[in-house]
Amino acid sequence: MILKTKFFITSLYFIIFTLPLLAVNDHPAGLLTISGYVKDAESGEALIGTTVSVTELRTGTSANQYGFYSLSLKAAKYLLEFRYIGYQTVQKTIELNKNITLNIELVPEDRKIAEVVVVAEHPEANVKKAEMSISKLEMKTIKQVPALMGEVDVLKVIQMLPGVQSTAEGTSGFSVRGGGIDQNLILLDEATVS
Repeated sequence: MILKTKFFITSLYFIIFTLPLLAVNDHPAGLLTISGYVKDAESGEALIGTTVSVTELRTGTSANQYGFYSLSLKAAKYLLEFRYIGYQTVQKTIELNKNITLNIELVPEDRKIAEVVVVAEHPEANVKKAEMSISKLEMKTIKQVPALMGEVDVLKVIQMLPGVQSTAEGTSGFSVRGGGIDQNLILLDEATVS
């Protein structure tokens, strides 16, 4: 008898408290839905990831893999913007007073860019030149060397290059691959340094 009473109370609790919750709408009270598909105007292809923004609320969503979007908003007048890279932006003003289906077709946008010229040196250009044993140092490479008490010393950076040896302790002289101190030429922006 006690078991039947507990079952009856549990069933009654379920009916009174749980069923009304199941009957409630998916959306919170007062929200309406605007949804639809975003497609290419020429081909009809779904535009995946199209940005749909509500300018008044500074919020939005993006279209899924089928080009479908959905927004739940309070009843009001809104300006929606549909953006996709390579397509013209579309703005639609809507009066949201009921659930609305709004399908959008975006037109591809033609953009002409300026001419791009790529210039490079052939990998074997240094072999074909008459210049011997030239090393070019970029400023960003020089700045990567640790500096003791102040600025980076360019001559100390040169002494760290392969094949370069310091001639005497405490001097700035150096020899390259066994050459003499007087056989080195250092240029800074085409000007002779030493």
